[in-house]
Amino acid sequence: MAGSSFVDYVKIFFRSGKGGAGSPHLHREKFIQKGGPDGGDGGRGGHIILKGNAQLWTLLHLKYRKHIFATSGQAGASAQKTGADGEDIIVEVPLGTVAKNDETGEILFEITEDGEEKILLQGGRGGLGNTHFKSSTNQTPRYAQPGEEGIEGWFILELKILADVGLVGFPNAGKSTLLSVVSAAKPKIADYAFTTLVPNLGIVQYRDMHSFVMADIPGIIEGAHEGKGLGLRFLRHIERNAMLLFMVPCDTDDVHQEYKTLLRELEKYNPELLDKKRILAITKSDMLDDELIMELKKDLPNIPYIFISSVAQKGIQELKDLIWLQLV
Repeated sequence: MAGSSFVDYVKIFFRSGKGGAGSPHLHREKFIQKGGPDGGDGGRGGHIILKGNAQLWTLLHLKYRKHIFATSGQAGASAQKTGADGEDIIVEVPLGTVAKNDETGEILFEITEDGEEKILLQGGRGGLGNTHFKSSTNQTPRYAQPGEEGIEGWFILELKILADVGLVGFPNAGKSTLLSVVSAAKPKIADYAFTTLVPNLGIVQYRDMHSFVMADIPGIIEGAHEGKGLGLRFLRHIERNAMLLFMVPCDTDDVHQEYKTLLRELEKYNPELLDKKRILAITKSDMLDDELIMELKKDLPNIPYIFISSVAQKGIQELKDLIWLQLV
């Protein structure tokens, strides 16, 4: 997924269809000059529906669709014929897409399964024909209901990447390098902060033909939960990962402290993230000898941890084993 083709946020103006008007028709035929009411109901307006598609990985196909309108229902006709319903508009989205009201910020729903359909906007109801208004005191009503107006407004669609393992760390922690080593993904790698500006996914092959999906989440920084460094855009992708792999370079000033800072950012953004399984990988460990490793082990958090080096291929198979143990 190249940076230019990965889109995880779109804002679109949706409008559902208006309901068709009911018919005020009175029955007329030869030799029957004053027949009763026989106006049919109007058809409902088209819905706006979001549908999950497991083959989609991005919202790119919606990037330039700023307005999406459903059609209106048809008016009722004589002989109590109901008007045709407006055509529903089905918008296919990748799994993990969240629909939000742009004005209020309210989360409406999330699409998580292939083929799952949810109505974003209901079409307007069709108006009742005049047959519904006939009574003992009004035998020939010459009126009918108009169709109900459709609903319109601006809505935000946000994508949360679905993966088995989410890589969490500050910029330049080695996340992209690890993903390029363990999978066929080719993320951009360079020695400066924020090389990765969009999530990258890679399928990691494991023993006995097993595999799992790993997501390289763009590096977060302290204050990310407040939106610093595009933090809110980055953090939401972590929500749908089954487990989190924290990555801290061995040459950082304090490995345990950096881990706690990352954990704090996740907690402030969404406390439920702390319920996910966690592993700590101390990266670039090819620079360490056995004595330094033993020294670092004295002050590591009480979670499964491993020393790795993606460049030197050190501890990579052991890391896969540790991840698989947590996933199964």
